[in-house]
Amino acid sequence: MPKGCRPIISKCVFNKKLRTDGFIEKYKARLVIRGFDQKKGIDFFDTCSHVTEIATIRPLIALAIIHDLVVHKMDLK
Repeated sequence: MPKGCRPIISKCVFNKKLRTDGFIEKYKARLVIRGFDQKKGIDFFDTCSHVTEIATIRPLIALAIIHDLVVHKMDLK
């Protein structure tokens, strides 16, 4: 780590997604950072969240079709 920086504590959160009959459908995991422990301008400068709804994407796809543009699929898994 660079001098003057401090580590930010994080933890892994594990969940099980269940089907309606109670059997496990899939396991999910995510890394969670303690955001309340961070200070703006020191630990981060800006925030970004890549979340969208299908209602936002549909008009963009429609415009691409109207103007005969190519739409590429982006897989973020």
